[in-house]
Amino acid sequence: MGQLDGKVAVVTGASTGIGFASAQRFAEEGAYVYLTGRRKPELDEAVARIGAARASGVPGDVTNLADLDQLFATIDGDGRRIDVLFANAGGTSMLPLSLATEEDYEQVTRINLRSALFTVQKALPLLNDQASVILCSSTVASRGAEGVGLYAAAKAGVRSLARSWANELRGRGIRVNALAPGVTETQLVRGNAPSGTSADEFIAMLGAAAPLGRIADPAEQAAAALFLASDQSSYITGFELLVDGGVNQI
Repeated sequence: MGQLDGKVAVVTGASTGIGFASAQRFAEEGAYVYLTGRRKPELDEAVARIGAARASGVPGDVTNLADLDQLFATIDGDGRRIDVLFANAGGTSMLPLSLATEEDYEQVTRINLRSALFTVQKALPLLNDQASVILCSSTVASRGAEGVGLYAAAKAGVRSLARSWANELRGRGIRVNALAPGVTETQLVRGNAPSGTSADEFIAMLGAAAPLGRIADPAEQAAAALFLASDQSSYITGFELLVDGGVNQI
């Protein structure tokens, strides 16, 4: 028996990286998973890797409210309700204070903070009582790392939403927690390598900063997401789980 047998899960930003690894792990544990992402070819490939018997893909952009409406209308039309919602979609780039623009502010907060708000809000009518909601925050929200101030602020807002919503939804027994990944082997991280530094060199440099001497594999973040999704965390809500190889702890 899997930890999510008979459950329905939704994962945003699920085409690649942590989102895909989590969707795949949820399915392996018995859940039927709805994946959503902006790029249909990658989304279709992700669904094919999991298997059509355990997953469906709904293309869409979480910053577009109409796309969110379509996602949840699809689930409703299939006659399903939601037991696990992982609002994973997000993104950033290195952006020092001196170079930040109004457009940068709008983009970073829209993809990270605004999307989390409306993803959960629009899911509310379909969330079962005792459901688990997981928000993807980030370890940088509590570190003050250079060049990621806007992203860190947006993710700190996400962490704050987890606290507030845990209180707001307690009457339905809905648990709301935040997963805060440390640096993880994803296309997004590789794409942020500074000019003149290869992606492999950048990954090695980031890994050297962690007490465990490496960055995370997406499967390790998925294991943490499974913990928050399952009954293994049944008495945990309003919590932020840092999965960072000890970077923020030591």
